[in-house]
Amino acid sequence: RLHRETQRIAERLQRSLLPSLPDIAPLGLAAGYEPSQTTAEVGGDWYDCFVLPQGDIALIIGDVTGHDLQATVTMSQLRNMLRGIACDRQEPAGKILGRLDRANHTLHPSTTATCVYALLKGEPGGPWVVEWSRAGHPPPLLIPLPPGIDAPALHRRARRAPR
Repeated sequence: RLHRETQRIAERLQRSLLPSLPDIAPLGLAAGYEPSQTTAEVGGDWYDCFVLPQGDIALIIGDVTGHDLQATVTMSQLRNMLRGIACDRQEPAGKILGRLDRANHTLHPSTTATCVYALLKGEPGGPWVVEWSRAGHPPPLLIPLPPGIDAPALHRRARRAPR
């Protein structure tokens, strides 16, 4: 019984760490988070999206190894460190990830994590450019919508992150 209650608390913690996505016109942002059905719902997976002081949009996907409460706590620390570094520095994506890597090795020397950090840059009415870097994570995919599929249907399926 105590184990089940601890698990419920850990799952609530994990869900509470999922960010609210910003409303950025003309973009429509949505995220889906589906935990493994074969392991505990807690772990080190995360995503994030926020607007930087210079107006660029940061898009992040990351994973800290492990499926336990420690992985969740470490993920939260890395996510917040990355937010701080990104907001403080106007640097290319690779330099930002390098700073996060050095901080992670200092604070969590035995922890392994992967991450994709992307900067979405655009002018109102102009083209958008994505600059990205990755550290151990699979590369991001840009998949255009096939004919007959509308974006609102994808958004409903992805479910907006809780606010």
